[in-house]
Amino acid sequence: MDEIIEKLIKFRDDRNWKQFHTPENLAKSVAIEAGELLEHYQWENKTVDINGVKEEIADVVSYCLLLCEHYGFDLKEIIEEKIIKNGEKYPIEKAYGNSTKYDKL
Repeated sequence: MDEIIEKLIKFRDDRNWKQFHTPENLAKSVAIEAGELLEHYQWENKTVDINGVKEEIADVVSYCLLLCEHYGFDLKEIIEEKIIKNGEKYPIEKAYGNSTKYDKL
């Protein structure tokens, strides 16, 4: 993952774009790109543009990685912390096979 982050930073810095990559703009970009990902499923088509889906996932994750880089977050660490937190909110015995939100279990 470090290699990918380094490539993203080089791409950004080669273009002098860091000035535009404020946390607010990066967060907006995550939401925008997630919306573009969702467009691939908008009308419940039987066929999906898989290449388009891959590109939008890459965009979403890239902006998330740049946001993590801005704050000095370790992505692996924050995901592991979130898995633990979700495990507490959604214990297997209550959540297994159930999509109910944790506060309604």
